[in-house]
Amino acid sequence: MTSSVHPHEVVDGERHLLGHDEVEEVGIDEVGGDGIKWDGSHVAVLAVAEGGDVGSVGHVNGAMSTSMKKHLALPMEWPPHVPFIAVYAGHDLVIAFEKLICTMSYTNCLRRYPVRAIFPYTNAILRASLEKGSPEKSLTDYNSMLRFTAFCPDYRTYVLLLKACAKCSNIYAIMEIHSQLVKLGLLSNQRIVTHLFKLYIDHGRVMEACKLFWLMLEWSAEPFYGNLMLMGFLKCGQIDKAYQIFKRMPVKDLVSWNSMIAGTARNSCLKDAMNIFSKLVNSGLVPDGFSFSSVLSACAQAGARCYGMWVHQLMAELGLEMNHILSSSLVDMYAKCGRIDVAIGIFKTIKRNHVSVWNTMIGGLAAHGLGSDAVMFFREMESEGLVPDGVTFVALLTACSHSGMVEEARQYFEAMTTKYSITPRIEHYGAMVDTLSRAGLLDEAYDLVKTMNVKPDAVIWRALLSACCRYRQTKLGEITVKEIAFQGSGDYTLLSNIYSSANRWEDSEEVWKERKKKGIRKSKGLSWVELGRSTHEFKAGDRSHPDTDGIYKVLHRLSNKAKSEGYIPLTELVSKDVSEEEREENLTVHSEKLAVAYSILKTMPRTEIMVSKNLQTCQ
Repeated sequence: MTSSVHPHEVVDGERHLLGHDEVEEVGIDEVGGDGIKWDGSHVAVLAVAEGGDVGSVGHVNGAMSTSMKKHLALPMEWPPHVPFIAVYAGHDLVIAFEKLICTMSYTNCLRRYPVRAIFPYTNAILRASLEKGSPEKSLTDYNSMLRFTAFCPDYRTYVLLLKACAKCSNIYAIMEIHSQLVKLGLLSNQRIVTHLFKLYIDHGRVMEACKLFWLMLEWSAEPFYGNLMLMGFLKCGQIDKAYQIFKRMPVKDLVSWNSMIAGTARNSCLKDAMNIFSKLVNSGLVPDGFSFSSVLSACAQAGARCYGMWVHQLMAELGLEMNHILSSSLVDMYAKCGRIDVAIGIFKTIKRNHVSVWNTMIGGLAAHGLGSDAVMFFREMESEGLVPDGVTFVALLTACSHSGMVEEARQYFEAMTTKYSITPRIEHYGAMVDTLSRAGLLDEAYDLVKTMNVKPDAVIWRALLSACCRYRQTKLGEITVKEIAFQGSGDYTLLSNIYSSANRWEDSEEVWKERKKKGIRKSKGLSWVELGRSTHEFKAGDRSHPDTDGIYKVLHRLSNKAKSEGYIPLTELVSKDVSEEEREENLTVHSEKLAVAYSILKTMPRTEIMVSKNLQTCQ
């Protein structure tokens, strides 16, 4: 046993044995339990690896190579035991180099062996480079092997190569390997195809992945592959294609349903998320915590309070164990659906030992403009021994912003660093800039932006630009515009509104021409209103609803009534040089007004109406 002697003693003895020309002269010391013959060279290599002597490994390798070449050169006279020596001694030599982390010696090691002896080592070499954090080297070694040797890679080789591609995110290498797999007929191997499929999904190449998906369905009806396909399409925002895959899956498990619910909610297809959850309930499968948290998120975004209440009731009927994620989801849903009182009631009955639950509650109060209550809950959180984090202060500063609590915002912004050692992030600066901007303190807000310890992003500049529009500060607005890398239509809308409010129609028109030139589409403002458990969606100027005629009659009646009571439309915000009547008409058909008109049309007097939007309500 090598552990009973010093590594150098083993090597010295091996040098004497390997001085002979014939491999047969090397004594066979032991036959392993797996039937593999172990020779002296095998033992010597392992001993040297444990001793950490790179030079000794090279010496044993050289002696073995010289001894083996004579037999490997004559395939018809190949002694029966030589393949074992060639394969396993060489394999352990690679292991020895791995242990010594001599990656630069692999190629030199293999060049000492004849071509037929190289193949067993290739996968070990690729694996070694991969495990040592050198995926690019694995690909380089593979290309060298193709160029300098005649080995034929097997499916294990390609599994390793695909893992290397995953680590270095090389889509071109992935496609090249895919091409080689087709030529070698290895696409029948499920393991390889699965790895290739995942790589295409991760890189957003869903069409390539889709072709492999139909191939994989021929092997198995299990939902594993379908779930991967769903996640890939949903990740890329291709909801329609994901739904097509979902419908064609022969077997759907809970992961399939959850992926669709979460994916549609994440992509703002809120009605779809709720409809899919309803189908899940009727499918016979029992929703889990992830199902409920996902659909509650959709309810919160859509303001679907009635549907959310039904989901809450279903959770109680199933006796679902509440954790901080579900608790936060419930509080968030009721807060965003306008029932902050119910959110507070639930908050007081659940376990509050996790900071995320408190963050959700404070954020809900902030959204309702209840800054004083948010501060009170923050102090209660501190009294219960919980330490606020960065998210807590984003919610707290937002609460101050929405309630005009400028001095309190200043105090908490300072306390972040002095008391809690939290370094302000871009979100904290954004909330503070918004607080000052809303209060009309534009110069102070601009000074804060200039002295930030992080580079201000577009969100910061947009907050300032929005305030410039509100307070008609055209000069500062133009300065701010120069700092924004215009990306979305909202940036162009803000600048256009600034020019419109100053009656600079030509400048406003130029802004829209620039937007069209760059191919940037205006984000559609959507509004949702829930009647019963049905959610209705509207967009500006929408005439697709079955009750369009009734909606517009109510809308014009409301508009005339409001003007008779003293309402004056802010027609200067319409970024078009058109007549006053046309500007007023543009303001009349906003999506939230259509939603309100429909609710009045379909509900009894004094019924509470709640409208949810995907964008900020205009002035």
